Amino acid sequence: MRSIRPLLTAASAVAALTLTVTACGPSEENAGDKPSAPATAQNPADKIKIPEDLKDRLKEHGIDIDKWRDGEWKNWDHDKWLREAKDFVNPIIEDLWDPDRMRDAERPDKPVEEEDISGDKGVTDPTPDPVRAKAVGAKYHDNAPESGKVFFDGPEGSMVCSATVVKDPAHPGKSNMVWTAGHCVHKGKKGGWYRNIAFVPSYNDAALSTADLEKATREQIAPYGVWWADWVKTSDQWISQGASTGGAGAPYDFAVIHVTPEKGGTSKSLEETVGSALPVDFNAPAVPKITGMKATGYPAAPPFDGQRMFQCEDKPGRLSLETNQPTMYRIGCTMTGGSSGGGWVAKGGDGKPALVSNTSIGPSTAGWLAGPRLGPEAKAIFDEVSKKYAGQ
Repeated sequence: MRSIRPLLTAASAVAALTLTVTACGPSEENAGDKPSAPATAQNPADKIKIPEDLKDRLKEHGIDIDKWRDGEWKNWDHDKWLREAKDFVNPIIEDLWDPDRMRDAERPDKPVEEEDISGDKGVTDPTPDPVRAKAVGAKYHDNAPESGKVFFDGPEGSMVCSATVVKDPAHPGKSNMVWTAGHCVHKGKKGGWYRNIAFVPSYNDAALSTADLEKATREQIAPYGVWWADWVKTSDQWISQGASTGGAGAPYDFAVIHVTPEKGGTSKSLEETVGSALPVDFNAPAVPKITGMKATGYPAAPPFDGQRMFQCEDKPGRLSLETNQPTMYRIGCTMTGGSSGGGWVAKGGDGKPALVSNTSIGPSTAGWLAGPRLGPEAKAIFDEVSKKYAGQ
């Protein structure tokens, strides 16, 4: 039996950036118009409780939140697919993300074609040479404790991205904030909020083979628990421009997720649980001043299968998609879809490692990745999420 406990997510997503290269897609098991439903909870008293004003707004869209646990979350009718920030809702469905569902989730986006980035729209450096992605050694918690995977459901099925635990200035040492790509939480121009969004730090911590994962327990796959989104913000640019192909909105393809433990019953924050979090640098050095940048993620498109963590390290170049939008970072890297949202780390202004970008787009040839340069828009959504929970 899968139980649902109340999880209000009156999340405001201010920026859901466009990403088109390395995210997730439908699983083979759940491919089709609608993903499979979770088992129905049997306890009639087990209801999702959310504020009446939000429930009324959802009903205006034809959604009966009391039926969410019975499969209403699978209703992807255009009029019922919520896209506005004020309408974000993500009730916890305990044990929905079981080992099979997590293992079968795939990337949600498609690659950028080279002709879409001719380089004549702004400052674009020559295409970097491919850098072969290197497998991160087990245990992942020892080598990249801030990294993990984001799982979510969309009309095409169960999907997955990568993400990073980041520091919260309002809660030093006790952050519950996660950084990922905008396209990992919101479909963009032609869709709305994804559902059942959850973060799993150090997914497959022991780097088990795909065959061994088929027999693994939930504790082996998610040793530091499953953390559900209770608030999300992403950019207005992603919500208004984002697409699953091309590069629209990519310079603003970032999102901040505030999480809570699925099972509850713990006073430990996410940062305390994993033992680490990265600061975010919104004033990262310009490309010429960066000697190296490391991207981490769980690539899921061939030749990868999404079950293990990889990294690429390269000196970044510049990529411009539109002259009126910020120039992006670009590095050589062979990681594929599924690595979207994964953190890019470089030395910040203080000389210490900091998150300066996230994987957003890449080509079908999988030779490079591009990520947004974090500036005022990214800082605004980060600050808003932090302040939302500052007194809690």
